[in-house]
Amino acid sequence: METCIYKGFVTHKRFKPIKHFFIYKTFSVLFDLSELKELHKKISIFSYNKFNLFSFYNKDHGDRNGKNLSDWVKSYLKRYDLKFEISKIKLLCFPRIFGYVFNPLSIFYCYEGNKLKVILYEVKNTFNEQHTYVFSINDNKKIISQHCEKKFYVSPFIEMETFYNFRLSEPNEQLKVLIKQTDKKDKILTATQFGKKQKMSTRRLLINFFTHPLMTFKIILGIHYEALRLWKKGAIFQKRKIKIKNNVSLER
Repeated sequence: METCIYKGFVTHKRFKPIKHFFIYKTFSVLFDLSELKELHKKISIFSYNKFNLFSFYNKDHGDRNGKNLSDWVKSYLKRYDLKFEISKIKLLCFPRIFGYVFNPLSIFYCYEGNKLKVILYEVKNTFNEQHTYVFSINDNKKIISQHCEKKFYVSPFIEMETFYNFRLSEPNEQLKVLIKQTDKKDKILTATQFGKKQKMSTRRLLINFFTHPLMTFKIILGIHYEALRLWKKGAIFQKRKIKIKNNVSLER
């Protein structure tokens, strides 16, 4: 079984116009999408598309209509004429805990054989909106570096006219994800996610549940708490101008 847990932490560091920093301990799961039904059968405290202590629902990702996520990914690769024979898709995200989850960022890793060929960065905001950035990979470098224009309203304190720089390695024994956001002149913030690999099992899930109690609820509370701290520091609110649902863009 290739599905595994990554226990670690996330950080955010803002550089301008107001300095701000936070770090939170988290754990996430790298789901092999082909193993979800097997996980449902083997792990008593985990369910697929059904309530449990831990669960995964198709409707939390992709078109958010509950349909097969591998089919959704492949449909966009076909739409964008990315001619890869994708044989395996893994999804890095937080699982539902007691039926609730909010994933600010989920990452789809798409493999042709054993080669990572496509990455999808699925970004959500707290207004139930989502934008997915699709990148193909055309080299075999250990460190993957990708960039694009920001196309989606996320933080109420950062303007839309900015750029994302993604830097990550393929998840193995360690998980390393770095996102740098810039304007045309300087760095605005960096966000990181680090983790160490753990076996996916009932025991490990229970340990993480008790060492990270109600983690998914704390994530959404933490987002609003940090926003309040920024507002108190004098951060200027940026109005959301465009409302979307589930946008997808191919990035070059």
